[in-house]
Amino acid sequence: MLADPSIGPQPQGDSVIVNRHVSSEQPDEPDELEQHLPQELNVTLNWPEDGALTVSHGASIAAAATCDTAYSQAANGHLIDLFAALPLPGTAEGQSFWKRMRDAGASGALNIDPANMGGPFFDYVRRGNESGVASRVLSFLAELTPSQRTAVAEVIGSALDSGTIGVSGRYGGELWLRDAEMSAWRVALASRRQFETSQDRKQFFEAWRRA
Repeated sequence: MLADPSIGPQPQGDSVIVNRHVSSEQPDEPDELEQHLPQELNVTLNWPEDGALTVSHGASIAAAATCDTAYSQAANGHLIDLFAALPLPGTAEGQSFWKRMRDAGASGALNIDPANMGGPFFDYVRRGNESGVASRVLSFLAELTPSQRTAVAEVIGSALDSGTIGVSGRYGGELWLRDAEMSAWRVALASRRQFETSQDRKQFFEAWRRA
């Protein structure tokens, strides 16, 4: 529930969930959510002008932000969380992990190897390039043979911290791969919406209505 700004800061308890936030680094540039909601709710950024925010308004905003696959910020944030669960590049553990990933995944693993996807790629996500990391992940998975995917799952699972995540080993690695695949697909699917106009959307509904 959104807090009323007139009552001041609200205490943070167990019910408050803080998610990884991916947004524009330009202070005057609307981030993805700020661009998405006005279109989906047919409102302006300063709506409602009287400052009153009802529970119904909050519910509409939450639904538009979380239930529409056109909104890819959450999926990109989740991809970052998945990679954050792996050993960090530049560390001794990370060097060993990524070498094993290259051995297990062959050329496919190069798509997500830090030497190729490091540096600016995750920064691009914050700057508005929503599909860069996702495209790399999908290319990585598309190139794996079934046996390579099994081997990669073993490597990833061996690096997961079962104490904090609750799973490890091949099963944990398989979950990581499945989750990464679907998160990347959601980002890729959402990226097509930047080329879609309101007329395209209208034609879509009309075509299916007449079918």
